[in-house]
Amino acid sequence: MSTALITGASSGIGTAFAERLAAEGHDLVLVARTKDRLDAIAARLRAAHGIAVDVIPQDLSLPGAAAAITERLTRPVDLLVNNAGFGTSGRFEDIDADAEHRMLMVNVVALVDLTHALLPGMLERGHGGVINIASTAGFQPSPYFASYAATKTFVLNFSLALWAEYEKRGVRVLAVCPGPTETAFFDGMSASASSIGGKVGTPEEIATLALGAYDRNSGYVVAKGSSNFAMAHLTPRRPRRFVTRVSRGMTAKMAGVNPSA
Repeated sequence: MSTALITGASSGIGTAFAERLAAEGHDLVLVARTKDRLDAIAARLRAAHGIAVDVIPQDLSLPGAAAAITERLTRPVDLLVNNAGFGTSGRFEDIDADAEHRMLMVNVVALVDLTHALLPGMLERGHGGVINIASTAGFQPSPYFASYAATKTFVLNFSLALWAEYEKRGVRVLAVCPGPTETAFFDGMSASASSIGGKVGTPEEIATLALGAYDRNSGYVVAKGSSNFAMAHLTPRRPRRFVTRVSRGMTAKMAGVNPSA
């Protein structure tokens, strides 16, 4: 029986991963800040699938978060799903610096630290994998989402580099690049996922897409939809300043910013 550790498991894509992996018979370790929500999900999945589910409440924005998680593990982890993450938006000078710092800790530092902690054991056992949730925002600069998009560029390139390092050593690494998805990401923002235009995915669709691409050892996968395809495969091929200006028109609307003001 293999074990999957999922961060950000209390809602959205993280919960969808937990449900899919539980249905396939994997034991789970669920990580998020909210213990009550994790406990409820764990109880439901244990009852439905007869699997073992451990709950580890942890704020990933805190220093040493990855070490605090690994110290509480009771079994080896065969699949790490680095799903936790959030975004900030607006004019850079107006964004709270503490919020930006917490975002960097969650989106980048905790992701790398957990990968550092768990991947060596996978190599020793000769099997395992890491799924990192990036974004179509990671394919180009995104004014008014400058730091968030940059974190997702990091996740995408970091994941692809590790995919190349380990593809012949028994460990798979995948970057998942959702477009707009029906999650809590836009809570507190002036726009919703549907306001961006194009296909809005569901967490269940993203989890299904990701696990299929993981089985194929694809390296990265982009959510379905013509807008997502263009973001990932067409606009990055244009001159960078041009791409950034086009992106500015889209992201200003999302962030509720008037670029001319």
